[in-house]
Amino acid sequence: MQEVMDYVVRFLPIIIPLAIIQFGLLTAALIHIFKHNTYKAGNRVLWVVISIGLNTLGPILYFIIGRSDD
Repeated sequence: MQEVMDYVVRFLPIIIPLAIIQFGLLTAALIHIFKHNTYKAGNRVLWVVISIGLNTLGPILYFIIGRSDD
C-alpha cells in the first residue's frame, strides 16, 4: 500500500494542475452554455451532457464545435 501512495505522491505535481485546468474548462463551458440560447450544433442538454461526461474533451469540443458566434 505504501508503494501505491509513493507513486501517487510522485505524480501530484502533474495531477493537480491538470485537475485545475479540467475544472476550469468545465466551469467556463457550463457558464457559457447556460448564458446563451443558440449553438452551432446541438442544444443545451446535449452540450451539458457532453461537457460533463467527457471531462476535459467535452468542454474543448463545445468551444470548438458548439459555441455560436454571438
